[in-house]
Amino acid sequence: MRIIRNYILRETIAPFIISLSVLTGVMLMGNLIRLADLIINKGINIFLVMKLFAYLMPFILSYTLPIACLSSVLLTFSRFSSDNEIIAIRSSGINLIKIASPLILMGLILSLFCIILNNKLIPYTHFASRRLLSDIGSKNPAAALEAGTFINSFQNNILFIYRIDGNKLENIRIYQPQGEGKPTRTIVAKKGEFISYPNEGKIKLKLIDGTSDEPDFKNPNNFFKLNFRNYFLTLDLLKNNTIDKKPKDMTIKELAYEINKYKTLNIETAVFFTEMHKKISTAFSCFIFILFGMPLAIITHSRQKAINFSIIFMVVVAYYLLSIGFEALSIQNVILPAGAMWATNIIMGGAGLILTFRLCEY
Repeated sequence: MRIIRNYILRETIAPFIISLSVLTGVMLMGNLIRLADLIINKGINIFLVMKLFAYLMPFILSYTLPIACLSSVLLTFSRFSSDNEIIAIRSSGINLIKIASPLILMGLILSLFCIILNNKLIPYTHFASRRLLSDIGSKNPAAALEAGTFINSFQNNILFIYRIDGNKLENIRIYQPQGEGKPTRTIVAKKGEFISYPNEGKIKLKLIDGTSDEPDFKNPNNFFKLNFRNYFLTLDLLKNNTIDKKPKDMTIKELAYEINKYKTLNIETAVFFTEMHKKISTAFSCFIFILFGMPLAIITHSRQKAINFSIIFMVVVAYYLLSIGFEALSIQNVILPAGAMWATNIIMGGAGLILTFRLCEY
């Protein structure tokens, strides 16, 4: 029995490590292009970009660890089943649950690690990355802005910049809403340049060769065009560049504190309860995927990797779509957070147990 358990565990660990490495690498590559753009095109210090890169790791691991568990179990047990090794083991009178116990234990250990990941590391790194991005934006505003989109990062100003090259801007439009029912003031310039004052939470924008709408003092609803060679505009960063913690940035202890605080003010706290249960429930996806993947692999009885990868994809999509759906219902108070955030685990874990016990009957 011990030899068989060790054999199954050994055969599962290699696919797990390969799957984890490949999945993590792919997800990192998706963000690497954006981070490389900060270095090459925006001129951001490489050490700051490496920090952002490191902050991504815990968040990525929270997804790749469970998927690697599912992939390794499904690929390994599919091979066992197609090679008739499962039949040989069961013919020897050995219960499948006994031989799977090391994998179930591995799933529980990884789930406990994911609780630490979700409760400690991810909130810290997520909040730290937001602060770092804010700091980059205040010291080098152009690096935090994207050309060809409306930018709402500044109070009372909406910017649209057609081209950003380092700290140099081209074809700039600035819209300043004057209130409901009043015309919007518009400033247009061919070129521009940011001058940053990070300690004051302000940025000065130097505009070159353009026009601005100046209000008519006799009739404030009317504007007249003013041509300028150089025009300096002071932009205030939203909320004075301070960063408040979102529920994702909080630990369970901090979420509990926020719940108690808002309860005393008779304010709805469903979003905090949802995030609290989400941190724990999603951590157990490693255990759930192993519990569900093992009987599924034996039933499908396929050695073809293309079919197995298709099954992995469908299971992962189903799990996370269900989780997102229940999370939305929880936030809207349609379902209690405790029930909503654990529903996906209960459904898939229950299905895995039923399939396992049915296999043990034959």
